[in-house]
Amino acid sequence: MNYIVSIVGRPNVGKSTLFNRLVGRRKAIVHVTSGVTRDRIYGSSEWNGVQFSIIDTGGFSVLTNDVLEKEIKNQIFIAIKESDVILFLIDIKIGILDADIEISKILRKCKKIILLVVNKVDNGKSIYSDTDFFRLGFERYYYISAINGSGTGELLDKLIEIFKQELLKKKENILLENKSFPRFSIIGRPNVGKSTLINSFLNKNHHIVTNISGTTRDSLDVFYKKYECILVDTPGVRKKSKIRDNIEFYSTMRTFKTIEYADVCFLMIDADRGWEKQDMNIFRLVKKNHKGIIILVNKWDLFHKKNVYTQKDYECLIRKKIYPFYNVPIFFISAKNKDGIHKILPMAYHVLKSRNHRLKTNILNKIMLPILKKKPPTPKKKNKFITIKYCTQLPSCTPKFIFFSNFPQYIKESYKRFVENKIRSHFDFIGVPIQIFFRKK
Repeated sequence: MNYIVSIVGRPNVGKSTLFNRLVGRRKAIVHVTSGVTRDRIYGSSEWNGVQFSIIDTGGFSVLTNDVLEKEIKNQIFIAIKESDVILFLIDIKIGILDADIEISKILRKCKKIILLVVNKVDNGKSIYSDTDFFRLGFERYYYISAINGSGTGELLDKLIEIFKQELLKKKENILLENKSFPRFSIIGRPNVGKSTLINSFLNKNHHIVTNISGTTRDSLDVFYKKYECILVDTPGVRKKSKIRDNIEFYSTMRTFKTIEYADVCFLMIDADRGWEKQDMNIFRLVKKNHKGIIILVNKWDLFHKKNVYTQKDYECLIRKKIYPFYNVPIFFISAKNKDGIHKILPMAYHVLKSRNHRLKTNILNKIMLPILKKKPPTPKKKNKFITIKYCTQLPSCTPKFIFFSNFPQYIKESYKRFVENKIRSHFDFIGVPIQIFFRKK
């Protein structure tokens, strides 16, 4: 893969000299008169066995209405668009001009990898005597002398390092496109710690975290290499009456869309606020979409210090609310301190396995029919004795069971919950919604 590097800067900072140095021959005209280079000039370079292309551009004049200068500027923008890396060249002898500041602002908007290259450093003293370029705000900067080649080796080493990193990212993206990885979505109310949990999993500040609720506006996918899964951070879900603007409305809608495409959802709640009505609404939404679910009680480290509630008490309270879907994994964690988070992803894979679990029909009938015979359905109408003859699991992507009966239309909803409860108690469907159907034999 041939990478492209553009050299950008105001007129007469040494762009063409650096270009000739990198391509190894005098391809671009070099003169003390500014504005000699007008069109984009392409050249090839190689360093440590890696080939890449170099583009020399005309001097970037910010404030001008000249027709020729406008065309030169258009050529520069085309070069920037084509590039993987931009070398922003400045002249240490002249120092930072207003034009350099304006160019830096334009380059930042391009969202490209930018290396600040401080040119015409012909002696070591210049490095220590001039630090004015720091106010341009670039993290990566390199001192060079394009005319004699000093410092260009370090610059080229950095370019090759960037190319290799970009190649790994592209390979990873191709792998993601061609392979189906499990998607684990972190959902919940605003400001419960969803983005903090992602950062703790990755051991870096991948997502912005503040005390202001609603910081995350979009659903953000992150590939977690250690567990080979995609973690999805989502905006907080508010009540409809609390949604204040269109942005928040669309953020909430994207969370709902994220649930549809997830394999397992991590429903995160704030331990201090407890299990609220909105948490129950989100839980029902996950269940309605037949997704695996794990409940995470976050900020437990702060809660248990000032309350007498034990984890067992808190857990029983939640399980009563979500019955008969009672066997949902519940973890008490501190996303900020990374307490208890190491168990979450292994359990997510367990839930995913349970979601795809298929029971043999003879085993299902052997266990379930004696239970249902011992406690048959109570009919809605008198003089109707209901029996269940046979049951099987449907060949679907989520657990669905069909029970054949003589009078399925008279079976009450409460009996469905009883059957679900018995299936959960005898088989491993942890964290997975189950659908029960009754049909005429």
